[in-house]
Amino acid sequence: MSSGYRTGGNPVGAVIAAVADIMALVLGLWILLYLLDANRANGFVAFVHDTANWLSGWSRNLFTFDRAWERVVVGYGLAAVVYLFVGHAIGGRLQRRD
Repeated sequence: MSSGYRTGGNPVGAVIAAVADIMALVLGLWILLYLLDANRANGFVAFVHDTANWLSGWSRNLFTFDRAWERVVVGYGLAAVVYLFVGHAIGGRLQRRD
């Protein structure tokens, strides 16, 4: 079974893809915590929320929906998808360079 990346390629590409995965994971985790109505006074929840807010600063409130959960899913979800797409595109391109 392959990991999706060639061995012997540029390791920077794998790092960029991994960072994109982590960014998307944080954004997805915040969406999940929001939808499950997690306690925002909890330190972990507050950390995830603050990090997700920073990561999605450009996409939050890009679209206006009547329901708050729709704004959260679309705003943070869009950022997650863009980070995954761009991070993996750059990572894959760097992997193929060598």
